[in-house]
Amino acid sequence: MFFFKKSVHIDSHIDTLVGHETHITGNMQFAGGLRVDGLIVGNVIEKRDHPSTLIISENGAVTGAVEASKLVLNGTIRGPVKAPVFIELQSKARIVGDLYYKSLEMHTGAVIEGRLIHLNDATDNDLSDQT
Repeated sequence: MFFFKKSVHIDSHIDTLVGHETHITGNMQFAGGLRVDGLIVGNVIEKRDHPSTLIISENGAVTGAVEASKLVLNGTIRGPVKAPVFIELQSKARIVGDLYYKSLEMHTGAVIEGRLIHLNDATDNDLSDQT
């Protein structure tokens, strides 16, 4: 039996960088590519109708709701996560909250402390509980 990995293009173009020593308090809305190496306390949400890529490095963390079409996580998110296209959880990724996903790639060592909810299976109550 053969398994073919569906290729999802992760845009490596970074429009915005939150540096390692940076601490942001407040909600953030973004478009394009965002890389987080620091700490954000607040919601990080992509702009409507602007599919975007969020990369959170090993040293990066977000405390709040996160929503991005494509998400690559190797740091920590404390809050609900919605990735309507693709999410990759690398080996040091940690999510404390529910994960709403369409396509998921999870490496050995990644941790999710919450529910895994496939977006095709999510009910209106599930989605309203997210934020």
